[in-house]
Amino acid sequence: MKLAILSCSPNCYSTRRLREAAEHRGQDVKVLNTLRFAIDLQRGQPDLYYHQKKLSEYQAVLPRIGASITYFGTAVVRQFEQMDIFCANSSAGISNSRDKLRSLQILSRHQIGIPQTTFVRDKKDVMPVIGRLGGAPVVIKLLEGTQGIGVLLAESASSAEAIIELLQHQKQNVLIQKFVAESKGRDIRAFVVGDQVVAAMRRVAQGQEFRSNVHRGGRTEAIQLDDAYAQTAVRAAQIMGLRVAGVDMLEGKDGPQIMEVNSSPGLEGIERCTQLDIAGSIIDYISAQVDFPEIDIRQRLTVSRGYGVTEIHIPEGSKYVGKSIQESGLRERDINVLTLYRGTTVIPNPRSDRRLEAHDRLLCFGKLELMRDLVPARVRRKRRPEIHDLPDLPVADEVHHIEATPSAG
Repeated sequence: MKLAILSCSPNCYSTRRLREAAEHRGQDVKVLNTLRFAIDLQRGQPDLYYHQKKLSEYQAVLPRIGASITYFGTAVVRQFEQMDIFCANSSAGISNSRDKLRSLQILSRHQIGIPQTTFVRDKKDVMPVIGRLGGAPVVIKLLEGTQGIGVLLAESASSAEAIIELLQHQKQNVLIQKFVAESKGRDIRAFVVGDQVVAAMRRVAQGQEFRSNVHRGGRTEAIQLDDAYAQTAVRAAQIMGLRVAGVDMLEGKDGPQIMEVNSSPGLEGIERCTQLDIAGSIIDYISAQVDFPEIDIRQRLTVSRGYGVTEIHIPEGSKYVGKSIQESGLRERDINVLTLYRGTTVIPNPRSDRRLEAHDRLLCFGKLELMRDLVPARVRRKRRPEIHDLPDLPVADEVHHIEATPSAG
């Protein structure tokens, strides 16, 4: 395999470890400066130039795109995708994860824990928002920030209002987030590669500091995640469209709460803490996946007139409850079940003898006209007067069509 690592910092720990791991496994690897590419576009021939020369052939790309070059960096990754070269992380996934608001918006439509968050622009909305979050203290975050920079804890509503007004005056966009008190000063970093967590550590803040980032002096300890936290981390990375990700979670009283999904997670802190060869796990995964290029589902489906992908829900009392997929008659109706979602469990390519249960969700491909009567009508959710006092509502009354991002299961 010929592998390109996209990085503007060839001598940083993460890039060096990835290159060493690839070389140790006999791979042909080169570190390419992301900013030295030129993107050439012409009919039927997407191409890339590097240092004014046409780029040689590569089988895989591992992007390490810094926050300061997100726009150009994701454009380069997108070009590799158009050239049918395997990319460990998609351009869309990198863009989604880099924007804190966008990433939380994407996660919020799924049954996955996130801290209650609000985004406002009008200062008149600040105090009502704090009330909806259950009052102070609240966490205030800049939309773009890394290593704990731009994260503040406001102990009172008045101080929160003053901080937000100051930041907005400086043309900064901020999120206001419910403070998860039971997790104060500590969080979990889970390192996801493919469909598994390969390493995890707990970060604990020192002294009066509430931010647990290693760059803020946080102490680390290697941990073994239980299934709930491991599945949440993998699911979050997949929802964001990332195969390699650092998923930061708070330990809430109701289970894991996703803080952030990082598309270019550093290796130094977690490798030294866990003593695991995470760089090697990444290279092994890429090597195993290199023959499976990214597929734009929307482009493929446009040539299948009348066919598409949608999600079918099995409600209580449905005639399908208790029947196997084969007995359901779906295949006779030209409907193929690609993935079965049962609670937090994802079952890809389910067997024909698997029996359906109430509240199952089936990701299906087939003739849209034949699936129409199986798709529930959209129902607008009722407003909740006291959102912090009520449990999370299910999303089983909504229909989600596949976008051009990797499958979530």
